[in-house]
Amino acid sequence: MEKMKKKVTIIIQARLNSSRLPNKVLKSFEGINLTYLLFERIKKTKLADNIVFSIPDTKINDKLYFYIVKELGCNVFRGSEKNVLNRFYETAKKFKSSTVVRITGDCPFLDHNIIDKFINKFSRHKVDYLSNIYPATFPDGLDIEVFSFEALKTANNNAKSIYEREHVTAYIRNSKKFKIKNIFNSKDLSFLKFSIDTSLDFLKAKKIIKFFKKNINFSYNNLLKIKNLNKLFKKELLIENINKNKTRTGQMLWNKAKKIIPGGNMLLSKNPERYLPEHWPTYYQSAKGCSIKDFDGNNFLDFSLMGVGTNVLGYSNNFIDNEISKTIKLGNMSTLNCAEEILLAEKLIELHPWFHQVKFARTGGEANAIAIRIARAASGRDNVAFCGYHGWHDWYLSSNLELKKNKNLDNHLLKGLEIGGVPKKLKKTSFPFEYGNKEQLTKIVKKNKIGIIKMEVCKNTTPNINFLKFVRELANKNNIVLIYDECTTGFRQTYGGLHKSTKVIPDIAIFGKALGNGYAITAIVGKKDVMQAADKSFISSTFWTERIGSVAALKTLEYMKKYQTWNIIKEKGKLIQKRWAEISKQNDVEISINGIYSLSSFIFKSKMHQKYKTLITQEMLKSNMLASNVLYPSIAHKKNLLDKYFSKMDQIFKIIKKCEQGSDIRKYLKTKISLKDFKRLN
Repeated sequence: MEKMKKKVTIIIQARLNSSRLPNKVLKSFEGINLTYLLFERIKKTKLADNIVFSIPDTKINDKLYFYIVKELGCNVFRGSEKNVLNRFYETAKKFKSSTVVRITGDCPFLDHNIIDKFINKFSRHKVDYLSNIYPATFPDGLDIEVFSFEALKTANNNAKSIYEREHVTAYIRNSKKFKIKNIFNSKDLSFLKFSIDTSLDFLKAKKIIKFFKKNINFSYNNLLKIKNLNKLFKKELLIENINKNKTRTGQMLWNKAKKIIPGGNMLLSKNPERYLPEHWPTYYQSAKGCSIKDFDGNNFLDFSLMGVGTNVLGYSNNFIDNEISKTIKLGNMSTLNCAEEILLAEKLIELHPWFHQVKFARTGGEANAIAIRIARAASGRDNVAFCGYHGWHDWYLSSNLELKKNKNLDNHLLKGLEIGGVPKKLKKTSFPFEYGNKEQLTKIVKKNKIGIIKMEVCKNTTPNINFLKFVRELANKNNIVLIYDECTTGFRQTYGGLHKSTKVIPDIAIFGKALGNGYAITAIVGKKDVMQAADKSFISSTFWTERIGSVAALKTLEYMKKYQTWNIIKEKGKLIQKRWAEISKQNDVEISINGIYSLSSFIFKSKMHQKYKTLITQEMLKSNMLASNVLYPSIAHKKNLLDKYFSKMDQIFKIIKKCEQGSDIRKYLKTKISLKDFKRLN
């Protein structure tokens, strides 16, 4: 019996509802639209048996469906808009495919010769998945993935996360079940871009078509030769990718990280997609003062988070680092305890004489969890009322078990915060309240047998003394343990906790971040009658006893006291907020300035806030500055550096003013919009 031939199907993923360039796949130039261009170029493939468009079944895509069927005479499969993996699987299944070639509708300059070569390589290497994009060395827009139907079927049956369902090959690429091969270009040309994402991309496409005098069957090699024939065209072709090429190594490392590290890294705040997707430098080699060197050799001035709020004394402070070097030589860990933790505990109690005992940890999240454990033991009650952000542990995320679609923390952290793995039995043990809302907190305390109130003294506002006093009185009246999370606010505006300036004393305070100037140390400091409850619970961990954190904190406190750094940082923050206000007024762009001086931020009073924020990051990066709408000042931010920052910010506000007056931001913003930041009510 003759063996049945394996069927190769090219599936083109396309849709009309693109956010950055709506209807892009049907955009036309002199009678040639991008879908027609792509179809005509790839239908010359010799090794594919079929070409099918896989598009969403939403009404907005009806126009695309009728165009493909009537004008191109090509097969179309329609399925779920969001579950793209299942749509692809059903497409391949319907057309009885054994091998699938996946391409996207925004890559109109794909070469049929390259597709045939890849199909050959896929068969010859006997792999489950083959592509040229992980990592990319071909130009952006010549992306091809080839995989077996069986691999697609396995992915469809097993992929669970939203990300894996939205991205067809994510499960295949990240699973160890499959044999995977990447094809490399003879020369790394990943900085070139021929895909269509923005209006500038479309202008480039028109120039390419015009260059070839509407002869659309040019080859990949012919396409590359354009940049050698016309310098002006070369400049336009590369203008969007200057920063991408500049930070190419960081992006390549990030793409690798996403495959082998869930989430890509250990801290959401350092996700590059929250700053400048596909362009952020992402990884660093060294850091000194407020300067950071990345893996492409760029030196950036950090006008952003300064180590996510840790390095108030600047990166690699010599005074601290020299002591750490001595400590390393003497030994960081042993069977015995380090005496420095006693010295540090004494120092923290000296700075806060209303406290009597201290426990140490390394991170803010675990310190918050320790404080909750101690407070529960002291109060004899499980339930917590909280305000603000307090880490990743179960006690905190359990609040999102209460409402459908994980919405309870939307206004305290991020919308749609995932809670997989949080025990459902913790439901109705943690209750969020709004900063300043007395009635809401009173109702929560009355109805839910609250034993602990945990909150930040302030974050996006100045401290509300009246509200803090109310909370203290409410806690006293109901025998509730009051905890202040000062991981971020401590040692920035005062020499110690920010609550010192309010004269409202909690039962426990947590200090981290600035305490060790970048070294891992967090302290839980509290009153004796509460802290002694720690003896009723097992709280213990090996690396809470290492020496470096305690040594770093002692030297940091010594340096802070000698130079009164909290006053320096506060004055810098005051200047920052003043200059922001001036730049805003001069350019007639409305912003709302938030936070205490040492934790300054602003928000555009516009629906375009996220786009404007991304634009700031994009334009600042061109001048080798890391910045957005948040600036945590350090003593390393000297006046001449801040002047440079303000000058550039003024230029960007002028562009934003043009956008406010009707200019299309797509003329200026050449990247994807950044993901939204932490959102806090206080």
